[in-house]
Amino acid sequence: MPQRIAIVTGAARGIGAGTAKRLAADGMAVGVIDLSEADCAQTVGEIEEAGGKAVAVGADVSNADQVGAAVEKVAAELGGPTVLVNNAGVTRDNLLFKMSESDWDTVMNVHLKGAFLMTRACQRYMVDAKWGRIVNLSSLSAVGNRGQVNYSAAKAGLQGLTKTLALELGKFGITANAVAPGFVVTDMTAATAARLGMSFEDFQAGAAKQIPVQRVGQVEDIAHAISFFTSEGAGYVSGQILYLSGGPVS
Repeated sequence: MPQRIAIVTGAARGIGAGTAKRLAADGMAVGVIDLSEADCAQTVGEIEEAGGKAVAVGADVSNADQVGAAVEKVAAELGGPTVLVNNAGVTRDNLLFKMSESDWDTVMNVHLKGAFLMTRACQRYMVDAKWGRIVNLSSLSAVGNRGQVNYSAAKAGLQGLTKTLALELGKFGITANAVAPGFVVTDMTAATAARLGMSFEDFQAGAAKQIPVQRVGQVEDIAHAISFFTSEGAGYVSGQILYLSGGPVS
């Protein structure tokens, strides 16, 4: 079996970095994409130190030209990508009456347009290979979350994108699935705690009390699920949304 080539967006830190390292450990070569190529250096370095192969690429996933160039660079340096994890994301939280048009557009463009552009650019390599794995990062917020009308809408939109990709691409041996994390310890959740005027430790402790397994999620929890969806053995699993939130989602 040839080595699979994966692309992970938003892979400089957090869930993206953890996923890139996990897929490398699974035997894939990984294109590590984030806004700045320099920001990807740590993730690439850790993959290479562990004996894996990776390349750093700087790109704004909401820009079609940059996406095209990024995917071409990965294909040229590693090979045609047949695994794509659309993880890049930002938050611009606010209540509806305070939310600016730019706050709405920024979140929609990075999450939703970014996933569309990346998938469109990568799908031809998957079709040619007659094999592919697409994983989109949704969120528990997709079911609704106060102060995140933009983020919730984008994450719900990613679920619709995922299901439609599964319908359109299945005949080419390509699966599309989404993971929807609840509370995960990342820079993004730390920033939320700071915005609320809480210590991150107190923020995590409060969240854990509301979660059935009585703990918050770690990056490794999400990377493990993505590893399954991108595996050879997951070829009969497509169009699914997996909530990773330590309990059932009502």
